[in-house]
Amino acid sequence: MTNTYASPGALDGKACIVTGAAQGIGRGIAQALTERGAAVLLVDHNAEKLEATASELKATALAADIREADQPERIVAAAVEHFGRLDVLVNNAIATRAAASFLEHSDEDYDLVFDTGPRATFRLMKAAFPHLAASGSGSVVNLGSSAGTEGQAGWATYAAAKEAIRGFSKVAATEWGAANVRVNVVCPFANSEGAQLWERFDPDGFNAALAKVPLGRIGDTRTDIGALVAFLAGDDATYITGQTIMIDGGWGMHRI
Repeated sequence: MTNTYASPGALDGKACIVTGAAQGIGRGIAQALTERGAAVLLVDHNAEKLEATASELKATALAADIREADQPERIVAAAVEHFGRLDVLVNNAIATRAAASFLEHSDEDYDLVFDTGPRATFRLMKAAFPHLAASGSGSVVNLGSSAGTEGQAGWATYAAAKEAIRGFSKVAATEWGAANVRVNVVCPFANSEGAQLWERFDPDGFNAALAKVPLGRIGDTRTDIGALVAFLAGDDATYITGQTIMIDGGWGMHRI
């Protein structure tokens, strides 16, 4: 079953940044935001896929390697230049190695996931804050993962990076509330390209995970994940901050 949620105009006048937006969950989030009237800057390192997605969604694209220290300021400046404001920041991008035992993870694996995940998210949040505060009702949505909240075997560095993001998201929510800037984390289980590869190459593991979902299905990147992010971005969620929300059909109800 695929739901078709619709809130046309809910994000009219909102300007957003979505990282890792060329495909997968980031693309689904960007689609949900644009469908609700938001102007969206799509950011990704894959310029070819990014341009295709931007063309399809009629959104603005910016190719960037978020590991580079100067890119967060460049990304935020580009959004403000294009849209004249910034209301929403969605930190979705991250890179990681394939699953392996804890002892097999290297310093290089650790650096990759922390540079693209928490470090880039941290920098983007700091660069975006003045503009989010100036908007009068800014919203940051960061992506967490069940790898961290559950402690999934094989994902030591990825889990650590995602939990680091959750940790400083709570601090930012506490400190930034006075500026009316909200910060929330969502942990999705969705039919992204990564999940499709998981199902293809490890069907037993994938099906075991799916069996833990009370609703009995994997989420849709647009109508399930994107819809919730769009809600958190909008004015109906102005009293929600500092939360970790599992968008996983009930799989994570006992592990926040």
